[in-house]
Amino acid sequence: MRSNNAGIADNHAPILVTGGAGFIGSNFVLDWLAAGLGPVVNLDKLTYAGNPANLASVEASPDYTFVQGDICDRALVARLLQQHRPRAIVHFAAESHVDRSISGPDAFLRTNIDGTFTLLQAAREYYDALTGSERDGFRFLHVSTDEVYGTLAPDDPAFHEDTPYAPNSPYAASKASSDHLVRAWVHTFGLPAIITNCSNNYGPYQFPEKLIPLMIANARQGKPLPVYGDGQQVRDWLYVIDHCRALRTVLERGRVGETYNVGGGNQRSNLEVVRTLCALLDELVPQSKFRPHIELVQYVTDRPGHDRRYAIDARKLEGELGWRAQESFETGLRKTVEWYLANSGWVENVTSGAYQQWVAQNYSGRKAHATAEAAR
Repeated sequence: MRSNNAGIADNHAPILVTGGAGFIGSNFVLDWLAAGLGPVVNLDKLTYAGNPANLASVEASPDYTFVQGDICDRALVARLLQQHRPRAIVHFAAESHVDRSISGPDAFLRTNIDGTFTLLQAAREYYDALTGSERDGFRFLHVSTDEVYGTLAPDDPAFHEDTPYAPNSPYAASKASSDHLVRAWVHTFGLPAIITNCSNNYGPYQFPEKLIPLMIANARQGKPLPVYGDGQQVRDWLYVIDHCRALRTVLERGRVGETYNVGGGNQRSNLEVVRTLCALLDELVPQSKFRPHIELVQYVTDRPGHDRRYAIDARKLEGELGWRAQESFETGLRKTVEWYLANSGWVENVTSGAYQQWVAQNYSGRKAHATAEAAR
């Protein structure tokens, strides 16, 4: 693939972030602005997982511009590129929840495949018209997932950048498709793009359909903590701010046409995560009438095609660009639990009627098949 590590231009031109009101996107926008790296234009459709309240602290900043819109709207994307002249596009916008992709894959194909195609076409036309340092410094950063690589056996080596793609869910397949599109636009059209594939993120502002915020929200209300299957599915957990810093590093020094895997080096089974969460809640909420929270665990029927293990080999990113995760799983999880406890109003606002309907749809039909006794 092409090799060019000049990095994005060091000027006051903005970056265009897609999906910047979502979990990782909003953390990235906040981190970018806090670091004083220049203006941000945030394009977000504001689906159920996009929340402008995540960015309330910067909405009045002259360096922040929000545009509600769809990445599939090519005319809108082209207009934003011409109006704001960004030095980079950071592409987060995606449907990302495996369970939702099983019950309704259509939205995943539209956003993750068609949306990425539309964005690439607009970026290509914009880039082809650039000259000089603007052209040399422009970057398209495509943020993807480790799920494109499929699943690992317990003793398999971790995913590396040359691991063959083997997606097993509609979500993973749609992200794999988008990765292939980005790669093709580099090779065929010369678009200066870079791909990152990250492990499971956690931290502030994560929508409570994902494991960690779901467990916190349910435990606070004394609701069952649904654990799929035997709970031994292993994931590599990455604190979201570490991920954001990795993305900044890739934008600054990453080589065009390359892929960089981003992992936290924290492999934990889902059951280990839930146990640790319960212990933290016992400690941090000693007055809870639901202590010990581990007794709320309920094993439920596993999701179809549930990948058994993910693990990321991030040595390329660490060796070439000098990035290291700063948070251990224990420190990152404590910060996460403390944030959710301190921001109960945010949780109440996002867990709307539509959210409750989704939870009922996804979990009510899953047969409970064990007690919490085995979780101890």
